[in-house]
Parts: sequence; C-alpha cells; structure tokens
Amino acid sequence: MQQQELIPHLFRTEFGRITAVLCKLFGFENINIAEDITSETFLAALDIWPYKGIPENPQAWLYTVAKNKAKNSLARNQLFNKKISPAIQAEHPTEDVMEIDLTDRNISDSQLQMLFAVCHPSIPPEAQIGLALRILCGFGIDEIAHAFLSNKETINKRLFRAKEKLRTEHIKMEFPAESELNSRLQNVLTTLYLLFSEGYYSETENEILRKDLCDEAIRLTKMLIDYPLTNKPEVNALFALMCFQASRFAARKDKNGEVVLYDYQDENLWDQQLITIGAMHLGIAAQGSYLSKYHLEASIAYWHTIKADTPEKWENILHLYNHLLSIEYSPVAALNRTYALAKVKGNEAAIIEAEKLNLTNNPFYHTLLGELYKGTDTLKTKEHFLNALHLAKTDTDKKTIYAKIEAL
Repeated sequence: MQQQELIPHLFRTEFGRITAVLCKLFGFENINIAEDITSETFLAALDIWPYKGIPENPQAWLYTVAKNKAKNSLARNQLFNKKISPAIQAEHPTEDVMEIDLTDRNISDSQLQMLFAVCHPSIPPEAQIGLALRILCGFGIDEIAHAFLSNKETINKRLFRAKEKLRTEHIKMEFPAESELNSRLQNVLTTLYLLFSEGYYSETENEILRKDLCDEAIRLTKMLIDYPLTNKPEVNALFALMCFQASRFAARKDKNGEVVLYDYQDENLWDQQLITIGAMHLGIAAQGSYLSKYHLEASIAYWHTIKADTPEKWENILHLYNHLLSIEYSPVAALNRTYALAKVKGNEAAIIEAEKLNLTNNPFYHTLLGELYKGTDTLKTKEHFLNALHLAKTDTDKKTIYAKIEAL
C-alpha cells in the first residue's frame, strides 16, 4: 500500500483503538486529551514518514509514539499530578501508572467498553451514534453529518454536548450490567450498521465503495460476537448481513473504478467463503425468538447471493421486504421493495407503488422509475433519468445515469 493510501487507512483502523485505550487511562473527563494525543500521533506520521520512509511495522510505530506521548502528557499534566494520580495509586498502589497497556486484548476490551459507554441512557441516541462514529471509527464531522443528513454545526454541537454528558455523569468505561445490556446493545448495533452502510453506499469523495469503513464495521461486530454476553441472535444477523454484502465487493467496481450493477456483476468474483460464513451466522441468528430488522435484511442479502433470476427468489425477497416495512418503515426499503415487486408482478404494478412514495429528491427513485418506464414511455424514461442525473451526488452515479440516457 502506498504512503498516500496507508496513513488514511491506518487512521481508520487505529484511531479508535488508540483513543479507546487512552480514554480508559485518562477517563472521560479528559476525553479531549486522548483524542489530541491520537491526532498528534498521526500528524507525526505525516511529518516523519515522507522523509524517513514507512516503518517496517507502521501499526507498532503508531502505538509506540502514542504511548510515549501519553506518558509525557501524564508526567507534565498538572491535573494528573493533583487529581488522577492519587486516585489511581489508591486503587492500584503497586502498579506503575506510567505503563500503558496496548496489547490486543486490552485494545479490544477498551473498544467494546467505549461502545457501551457512549451508548449510556443519559446520552440521546443520535448523539450516542455520532460520538461512537467520531471517537471509535475516526469519522470526520462531514461524514457524520452526511450519515445523519444534517450539517457540520449541528453535529459539532451534538458531539460537544455528548462529551459534556460523559464528563458530568462520571460515566465509566466498563461493560454494562446484564440488565442494561440489551437496551445499550441496540444503539451499538445501529452505530455499526450506519458505519457499514456509509462504506457500502458511499457518496463521499466520489467513491462508490469505501472498503476500510466496511471492514471496520465487520471487525467491531465480530468483537461483539466474541464477547459471550453480546453474542446474541441480532448481532449474528447483522454480521451475516455484512458478510453477504461484503462478498460482492470485488464485483461492484470495474477496472476503471465505476459501479457495476447487480445484474451485470461477475458471479465468479463473489467471495464464496464470506457467503458461507454469512450463512452460518444467519443460521445462528435464527435460534432466537426475536426477529429484528437485521434478520430480515440479512435474509434479503442472502437471496441476492443466488444469481439465478427465479420466481422463487423474488417472491421471497418481496415477502421479506413486506415484513421489514411492517416492523420498521424506511423510504429506502420501500423503494427497494418496488424493484422486487416489478420482478414478481410486472413493471406496471411497480410504477403505481413507486410513484406513491413520491421521493422526488432521491436520485435512485428517478433511476428506478426510468427503468420501469423503459419500453413503454420513452419520454417519461428520459425525464426520470435526467432528474436522477441532476440529483446524483457522485461522479460515478452521474456516469452510470448518463450512459442510460445515451442508450435510449
């Protein structure tokens, strides 16, 4: 991996890990110190690596620099000397407070504890998700604003208030009691779902797929599965969904980096091992009595791993979308349902249902209607494709839509 790609990649994978460990050390009342040290570590890499070259083990280099910066901060920080140090010494009198544990086990535990801490009931749900995306996953403010369909100012205020809550409520980084686990887990799953979706359906920086975000979501979800108290059916269902979607990564882009639609993907490029893993976890998810949206979305994704265009496939997908919309309505799911409806009952029936949605500001709404009108009304087909072109947010989407217009 080239240097210009490596540092952003490591920022994605390591920022949250380092910050979680440092935050556990400093406490939430000093969360800004933990974030600053982590940021300074990556700035040091940007300053040094272009001249001295990429270290043999870049990850270990970052951990060493972060550890040294944290030790220096602890040594010179007056707050630590007066308040934190006596408290730590009282609790662990024989331990060296300067020793910072960056082992794999402590990093994993710290990240899971951080996830549950920011999902504390005293923090509003939208702030919980935003804070987790920022601290643990290294999301920029722009990306969080995009995920919430909001603006930077709103997100900055939301994150500031959430950090204040962490401080004033004296929330600790620890696993919640078993009685609180289920309620806190739902927000954790929402965060991971949003993280994966941001990568899989990326509209940031003209990229159609940001694999590093998806990989991070998969890794964090797998950590929940590996922790016995969170190895629950809905967690396995979400993990299965991610596996099924990730199995088509290689087929979703062509050699020019442009999107390849599902119908035209090369099935030979699909990762059969990931599909098998997903199927195994979907089977584990079926053992419970609770049916979540993740179960239904994973089941829909499973049917998409079967390329054959059969009536059975689309009837099952349509049934699953109907069930999904009955438990949690989403305009995107409703739009996707109309495509399945077209496969089962024909374009005319799908057009009636699609137009009821009236998602006039959604480019995919117009793209779908353009496809549904194709062959019966050329003027409406072109009108919808032009609307989609106007609303499209990425260059890749614009190229795809423009090609459809040119083909009319």
